[in-house]
Amino acid sequence: MQRVPLYGERFKRDPYPLYRELRAAGPVHPVRFPSGVAAWLVTGYRAAVETLGDGRLGKNHRLGNEGWRKLASIMPEPQHSRLQVHLLHQDPPRHTAMRGLLGEAFAPRRVEALRPRFQRIADRLVDALPEHGGADLVAGFAALFPFRVLAEVIGLPRELAERFDRDWGKVVQPVGLQDPRRPAYERRLRELEGYIAEVVERCRRQEESGLLTRLVAACDAGELTPAELDSMVFQLLVAGQEPVTNQISTALVALLRHPRQLARLRAEPDLLPRAVEELLRYDSAFELTTWRFLAVDDELHGTRVPAGDSVIVSLAAANRDPERFPDPDRLDLDRTPNPHLAFGHGIHFCPGAALARAELQIALGTLAGRLQGLRPAGELDALAWTPAVLARGVDRLPVAYDRRS
Repeated sequence: MQRVPLYGERFKRDPYPLYRELRAAGPVHPVRFPSGVAAWLVTGYRAAVETLGDGRLGKNHRLGNEGWRKLASIMPEPQHSRLQVHLLHQDPPRHTAMRGLLGEAFAPRRVEALRPRFQRIADRLVDALPEHGGADLVAGFAALFPFRVLAEVIGLPRELAERFDRDWGKVVQPVGLQDPRRPAYERRLRELEGYIAEVVERCRRQEESGLLTRLVAACDAGELTPAELDSMVFQLLVAGQEPVTNQISTALVALLRHPRQLARLRAEPDLLPRAVEELLRYDSAFELTTWRFLAVDDELHGTRVPAGDSVIVSLAAANRDPERFPDPDRLDLDRTPNPHLAFGHGIHFCPGAALARAELQIALGTLAGRLQGLRPAGELDALAWTPAVLARGVDRLPVAYDRRS
C-alpha cells in the first residue's frame, strides 16, 4: 500500500492542491506523517462531518495499537501520562465531566463582556509597534495578543503570565528519538512541566476565583486526578493560544494576498464577523484533527481500517469542498451561509470558539484599521510555514506600512 506523505516545505506552503486531488479520488486515504506514523486521512465535507460525529471512533490514546504507540507517543514518560489526558484525548463520560468544568469561562456572554479589555490589549500592542516603516506582525502582535487575552480569561497570575515562554509550545511538534532536536525538545518539556506545577501551586494558594483556581479546587475535591489537572492546564496554555496566533497569521497572509479585500475590511468594520468566518474557512490554523481510533476492525466510508490505526480528518480539505462551498478556492468575505469546520464538529467542537472569534475580530480589525497602507515586506511566497503536523501558520510575517495611527 502506497501512503501519501503529508509533510515537506512544498506541502506546508500550500496543501490545497494535494487535498483537492485526494478529495476527488475518495473520502479515505492511507497517509504517512514525518514521525513515520501511518494513518487514514478523511477528506471531503460530508465524510468529515460524519467521521467527527461517529461514535465508533474514540480519542483516548489507549485505543491506539502498538504500531501507533511506538511512533506517535512523542512525549517521553512520565510526562506523556501526566500531560496527555486532557479533553482532546478523552471520550465520554470522562470527556463530558471534564468539559463541563470549562463552560462558564468560555461562555459567549462572558467573552462579550470582556471585549473592551481585549481591545485595550490589542491597542497597547499596536502602540508598541514602530510609528512607520514596518514590523514583524507575528513577533510584535500575533505571538503576544492571544496569550495575554487567555491569561485574562483563565485567571493566570500576571507575574506567571509574563514568565511564560512561547517556545514551550513546540512540545506539541513531533520530535523523534533519533532527531538531533530531541535534547532541546525534552528540555522544553521539563521546563513547561515545572511551570505548570508552579501555576497549580500558586492557584491553590490564591483567593481570587478564576478558571485555573476552580480547576485546582476540582482536583482537590476529587473531581479531577492530578494528571488530568496538569493536562488541562497544559491544554489551556498551549492549545488555548498557539492556534489563535497561527490563525491571525494565516488570516493576515490571506488578506495581504488580496489587497482589495484588506482595503474593504478597513473601510467596512461591520464586515468583520462575516470576514473572520470566511478567513477561518479559507485557511484554517487547525489543518488536521488529532487522532481517532476504532476499537475493532471496521469500515470507514467504504475503506477497511484496522483497530488502533489512527484516523485523521482534514478540516482544510473539508473547508474547500466544492460540494459544500461554491468556488471554494476564492476568498469571499460575503460568503453566507458558511458552515466551516475550522473549530471541528460534534462533542469535540472547540470549547474556546467564541473566544477565538472575538480575538480574531479584534486583532484583524485593529491591525487593518490602525496600520495605514499595510502591505507585505517581501515576497509572500518566501514565507516559511511552521512544520507542525496538524497546524498551519508562519513564525515570521514582515510587513510594511506608511504610519501607525
